[in-house]
This record gives sequence, structure tokens and C-alpha cells, in this order.
Amino acid sequence: MAFTTLEKLITIYQNSGLSVSKFAQIIGKDRRTLTSWIDRSVTKAPQAEVLNAINTFFRYPSRIWEQDCDEDEFASLLKALPQSEIIIIDKGYEGGLEYILEKESKRRFVIHPRFPSPAYRDKVVTFPYKFGNSSHAEILRKVRYERMLEHSFESVEWYSIESLLRFGFCPIGNLFTPNERISVLELMLQSLEDNYNKSLYFFDSYSAKLFGIDSAYLSLLPDDGLMFLKMPIDSMILEINNTALVQRIHKHFTSPSHAPKHTQSQHSLHIVRTLIDTLKSRGDLLSFCEIIAASTPYSTLFSNNIQQAR
Repeated sequence: MAFTTLEKLITIYQNSGLSVSKFAQIIGKDRRTLTSWIDRSVTKAPQAEVLNAINTFFRYPSRIWEQDCDEDEFASLLKALPQSEIIIIDKGYEGGLEYILEKESKRRFVIHPRFPSPAYRDKVVTFPYKFGNSSHAEILRKVRYERMLEHSFESVEWYSIESLLRFGFCPIGNLFTPNERISVLELMLQSLEDNYNKSLYFFDSYSAKLFGIDSAYLSLLPDDGLMFLKMPIDSMILEINNTALVQRIHKHFTSPSHAPKHTQSQHSLHIVRTLIDTLKSRGDLLSFCEIIAASTPYSTLFSNNIQQAR
């Protein structure tokens, strides 16, 4: 006799040790529906979304639901290690750029480790590093910044307030001259102003103990259950395929009750304009923050970052 989908679901439930309520929550059904399957008062096979929810939560391979997966193989698969969730992309600088362009071909949601995004940098200044100077790399960087500047390209960018202040006023490790900083900021305004497809946020990486979240390029693709981050070793990229984790991090930056303290997108553009004016008038960090305090509700966020830097 065939080992049915319903029998497999019941076995997984029994092995899980979870309550009816918790298991029902995992599969997106109410208690009554789950109970009807467990006591076999309903024999119709569960829908595909139920099976997918089980795979996602317990990290089981989709093979367990196939008709020719018998009871012995099913038991073996449940005991096996979960499907790999981590992939190392080790294809060098150019291969890494190609990977990013492929993954961010339609939209991007990025938490940046430093301000500004490399896409804006590469449009304004000569590539500052000794590697990545081939003609192919130059073409890839051009594709990246041209795509970023397209009005229709969807982009959500998060930067720490600290990285913005370092870009504007810190001479240590700063790749940009004052005029180049102004050009980068003006380019960002050109791309972001009057454009619902793009959003810009500055968050306080100190107040909510977010040390580390702003230390690597982190790109989220919630629709694909995937995220990737750049590793500080030989242009390597770490890809993570874990829907629950990706959705959790995405929610952290999109839910008002979870997000770190941050500027609203419309205020972010005002902050960028203010920084341009400050740099043009040769103002310093304190004068910039005084203007921000007087013209926005973010005095505490910015002063907090200055205090931490002292």
C-alpha cells in the first residue's frame, strides 16, 4: 500500500513533538483542519502550500512528498541533514560583480556598510583600488551605476548615520575630495528626488545595539527567501537561503515596531541637501548637526553618534 501524503504529514507532526496549535500555525491552517487530518476524518491530501510550509520550517527536501518516496526513504530523509542553506561565491572581483548584477537585476534592498553605495562612487570617481581594473570590470561597474540611476529601478538603501558623518567630515580613510563628496551627493539627489521607486534611510547603529549589522554589504531578496553579504576576503560572497531568516531581517527594517531608529525617506533627502550646502560653505560637523537639529526631528539620533565618536 502506498505511503500517502497525508500519512507523511501525520508522521511529521508526531515526530515534531509540537502542539496542535503550534503545528497548525506553521502550516497556516486552523486547529480544526489539522485535527481532521490527524484523526483521518478527512482523507483529501493537503494543499501544496501546506507541504511547502513544512519544508521551509523543518528544512526538509521536497523529495519527501513525491509519490515514489516510500516509507523507508521518507524516514531516512527526515533524519538526514537539512538542505544546504549557505553557498560561498568565490569567483573573484569580476565574478562577484556579475553575481550581484544578476541577483539585483529587478530591485534591491541593501544595508550598506559605508556611505555611499559603490554604484554612486563609480559614477563620480576613478575606481580607487589596485584590483578590479580590467576592461570587463569597468563595463560591469558602468552597468551597475546606470541601472541604479534608472528612474524605474526599485532601490531601498539603508546607511548608518555614522557612515554618513564619516563620509562628510572624517579625513581618515576617506576616498573622496570635498568636491567629489558634493558630486556624489548631488548624483544621489538626482536619482532619488521625486521618485517613488527609490527610498533612502539613515539609521542609528548605536541606540539599538546594532553593532555588526552595518559592517558588511547585506542585500535582501525576500521574495526569493535569499540574502547575500560581501565577505572581507578576496571578493567572496556568502549566499544564505533561509526564508525565515531573510523575512525576519527584512521585517526588522520594514516594520515600524521593529526597525532601528531612523530617518524617514523624505527627511533623508533634506539631510543630503543640508550636507551639500554645508560642504559647499566649508562648514564642519558641528555646524551641520546644528542645522539638522533645528530643521528635523533627528537631533538626538545625530548627537548620539557624535557622542559615541568622542
